[in-house]
Amino acid sequence: MPQEKELGQGQGHQREHLQEHQQGHKRDNNHSPFQEDNYTHNIRKNDERKLDRRGFMKTLVGAAGVFAVSTLPWGTLAARELTGLKKKAYPKLKIADIRSLQVGDAVEFAYPGEHDSALLIRLGDNEYKAYQNACTHLKCPVFWSKEQDEMVCPCHHGIFDARTGIPTAGPPKRPLPEVLLKQESGAIYAIGVKRYEA
Repeated sequence: MPQEKELGQGQGHQREHLQEHQQGHKRDNNHSPFQEDNYTHNIRKNDERKLDRRGFMKTLVGAAGVFAVSTLPWGTLAARELTGLKKKAYPKLKIADIRSLQVGDAVEFAYPGEHDSALLIRLGDNEYKAYQNACTHLKCPVFWSKEQDEMVCPCHHGIFDARTGIPTAGPPKRPLPEVLLKQESGAIYAIGVKRYEA
């Protein structure tokens, strides 16, 4: 019997200790463990203050500024190109001797780059036109039809006026880029590409 009494007292102490612990735990959740009255009371590490919202915003604004400044030169170049303020330099390239072309004849050449296919057409005694001959629809090659007096894209039956490069039939909506020409010493030279005008 004395042993049962001792066990009963031991269980009572455990119960009281558990109640005290639960009460203490509740008190910790409802009260700040620190005497500070600002939002930094929970900062416990030395460098933790660097990760606050203000620091993050400063870093974000700084990164945006660096990005804007680093892209400024490219934006300026693009604006000059789109507005036509920058005059692009093109090479001078001999295409053909005049005596080798009869009226109605055409000759293919590459301009301004070696992969830019183009077409020179002699439309009259002293009338020459040249265009980059990639169709403005889906870049199929455009051919000269002497019989029809027009330029034809066989892929989707696009047709271009040989004197203006403007599409007259089919799906193309934009004219062919015109290659600027110059006659010199009995030959025809390519000297540039006309800017596309919307």
